Amino acid sequence: MKDLMLSEAGFLALNAGSSSLKVALFPAGGDEPLMTGQADRIGPEGALKLKDQDGEVLENAPGLIDSHTNALAVVIATIKRVFPELRMAAVGHRVVHGGLDYAEPVLVTEEVLAKLADLEPFAPLHQPHNIAGIRAAEEAFPGVPQVACFDTAFHRGQPFVNDTFAIPHRYYEKGVRRYGFHGLSYDYVTSELARIAPHLMQGRVVVAHLGNGASMCAIYRGKSVASSMGFSALDGLPMGTRCGQIDPGVMLYMLDRENLDTAQIRQILYNESGLLGLSGGLSNDMRTLEQADNAQSHRAIDYFVFRVQRELGAMAAVMGGIDALVFCGGIGENSRVVRRRVCERLGWMGIEIDHGKNAENATILSSEFSRTTVMIVNTREDLVIARAARSAAGITEGTDA
Repeated sequence: MKDLMLSEAGFLALNAGSSSLKVALFPAGGDEPLMTGQADRIGPEGALKLKDQDGEVLENAPGLIDSHTNALAVVIATIKRVFPELRMAAVGHRVVHGGLDYAEPVLVTEEVLAKLADLEPFAPLHQPHNIAGIRAAEEAFPGVPQVACFDTAFHRGQPFVNDTFAIPHRYYEKGVRRYGFHGLSYDYVTSELARIAPHLMQGRVVVAHLGNGASMCAIYRGKSVASSMGFSALDGLPMGTRCGQIDPGVMLYMLDRENLDTAQIRQILYNESGLLGLSGGLSNDMRTLEQADNAQSHRAIDYFVFRVQRELGAMAAVMGGIDALVFCGGIGENSRVVRRRVCERLGWMGIEIDHGKNAENATILSSEFSRTTVMIVNTREDLVIARAARSAAGITEGTDA
């Protein structure tokens, strides 16, 4: 393990999901974390593993993580044991929904927490855990600034036509709008493109954040102009267990003909659909589906690829063309099969990939004959959160506390 300056401040990035908690501990200067880890399947079978920057396991707690509070307690205890001289300067939190009020990271106050709690119906599987993570961190680090970073913030400047639904305008005034999500990921990808390929940021880019949660974003001259996700994190592409785009009439059918209540419908759409539902309950994990190679897995992958291709065409139409397609997220960064199949039959968009580069997970996937650049950018939501926490604490990158 590399030595840590005793006077150095630490910045903790927390990403609380419905049944997971991702953590990364950063030093005052630099973008490489001192510690990373994740708690999965939080509940009776929850497990947590933490590693240092050299890959050494610092904590391994299988089957002992039954709540987000418990998971964070293990994280905090590990930090204090491994880095006893570290001074926590700020804690940054991913918050899925910022509503209409928040278009950039904010310091958390009781007023902010009250507004975030009001948004829980907009993101029922995520927002309560985001808030619980903030509360737990406040208790663990009294007096330390807590910074909320919003997935919806990146999209708040979208044009009205992509911000609204064709329902009575009074609902728009009440906040029933297309918010878009995965903004922390898109924020990182655009900043990375500005660094490594600035000419692309002057044009028309579609970013495909493909993972257990999946969405796509049309980015024109560095700004979000359209997103596949809308009012909730259900819309757009099919996901691990979420349905993606669906005719509202299906929900009316469930209500009227099957006599399901809203809780039952929510359970189906959020937890029983997507890749899991399409594969007949086989799996919500693309890796498992690719390995299964059977009729159930084929139909799930086929539909996923079809929807990505369809959304890509829509995004290009919004911008009047496309100059680059960027893959990120767990599936986008690692599934050679999905990337290859998405790019098939897209020669009319100027997309042609080099299959050798795709097999190697290279940064540039497009062939020398492709008019459209195709890339992989490994997204770093944790780094976006850490940078926001540093800024809130008044520490710039590359300095020591």
